[in-house]
Amino acid sequence: MDQIISALANNKNIRVMVADVTELVKTAQVRHQLFPTATAALGRTMAIASIMAFQLKNDEEMVSIRIAGDGPLELIRVDAQKNGNTVGFVGNPSVNLINEESHKLDVGAAIGKGQLSVSRNYNLKHEFTSSVDLVSGEIAEDFAFYFTQSEQLPSAVSLGVLVDETGSVLSAGGLLIQMLPGHTETDILMAEHVVKYLKPISQILNEGMTAQELVESLFDEVELVDGQPVQFVCHCSRQQMERALKTLSVEDLVGLQQEEQGVNMECQYCNEHYHFSTDDITEFITEKYHAKN
Repeated sequence: MDQIISALANNKNIRVMVADVTELVKTAQVRHQLFPTATAALGRTMAIASIMAFQLKNDEEMVSIRIAGDGPLELIRVDAQKNGNTVGFVGNPSVNLINEESHKLDVGAAIGKGQLSVSRNYNLKHEFTSSVDLVSGEIAEDFAFYFTQSEQLPSAVSLGVLVDETGSVLSAGGLLIQMLPGHTETDILMAEHVVKYLKPISQILNEGMTAQELVESLFDEVELVDGQPVQFVCHCSRQQMERALKTLSVEDLVGLQQEEQGVNMECQYCNEHYHFSTDDITEFITEKYHAKN
């Protein structure tokens, strides 16, 4: 089961959060038919989005991440709620770039140069957005820079997705280490030491270590704070799609009415399809006429 674990270390001067999102990324890969590099890019973003959303106060609050670059991947969008519900998509799912030197998935080249934006939606009423230019497109480095620039929190970020020879997801996860107010130079040095000698998080998870075991292994003084499951759950619905259709003009609806097979609407975030028959469209047109008269 996917989960996020939050803890405090070094006399509560350091916050440590680990997310195992293996099943989440597996689901996203299947739903969006993602190639390996596209899977890695979306999976890394889903991992950090889940971690950031876990720090919100209420279940209805949400973190939305947008990474737009000039590379072939084009765009990454992820929404994550406090309750662990997380979804996302990429602009081009058919991207599979391999770095010729490291022979690893080249997420940086897939994203290219661009911008990272983070929006926090508080109870669907107030939204705050902050943005930074991408540092490398490798996502972990970009978020470490984001936390330092936008939130004034010195941070270390490790994000990873491990795939096998067939491109199937073996493991996926994220690690966030942040200095909290009152931290000392010793805390910074200890955190740097931990990050320097840490294996890729996807490798650690694939070797069988749980998120909690990883958190407890990083520092001598660790106080577990909280944890929760993470799951692929979208906020779309048939009612939402119906409302969207009803915003169309009568003329546009009449045009859709001519489609013999009806209309299929698709959610970008989860790739769920919603079918509306010609009878449904006729009903929407009738409602609009009655509303006018």
